[in-house]
Amino acid sequence: MANLSMKTMFAALLAGSIAATAGGVAFAKADGQAFDPAKFQQRIEKRVDKALSGTDASTDQKKQVSTILQAAFTDMKAFHGQRVENRKAMEAAMQAPTIDPAKIEQIRAEQMKIADASSKRFTKALVDAGNVLNASQRQAFFKAWSEGHGKRHG
Repeated sequence: MANLSMKTMFAALLAGSIAATAGGVAFAKADGQAFDPAKFQQRIEKRVDKALSGTDASTDQKKQVSTILQAAFTDMKAFHGQRVENRKAMEAAMQAPTIDPAKIEQIRAEQMKIADASSKRFTKALVDAGNVLNASQRQAFFKAWSEGHGKRHG
């Protein structure tokens, strides 16, 4: 991975943040209620397949990348619940009769710990997925994944 250009690394980080956001949105629907793991798995497989279409990526490579991303999103589901609880705690702290700056800072610091843990987990998934693909496959994947996200949200 030391041979990656800055452009490739930037693309990977951008794609990771996009994917993490997409995963967070998927888990956020109804605050995690009515989440259908089978549909989510199919969605990831479809996005990976589409992002790697036009490359020489094998079925096995596509499956490995899908499995890595699915595991990351599953692990990150716990972070969503923690973020929801922190937002509720921050809301309560800000609506209290007296504002406690120490309490607010504690909640903010905890939120940053959760964001950091989530980022680390997804970055690990990106590295793992990137190691399954060769350089041209990886570049095509992140380009297609990023472009697909922009069409839906931007």
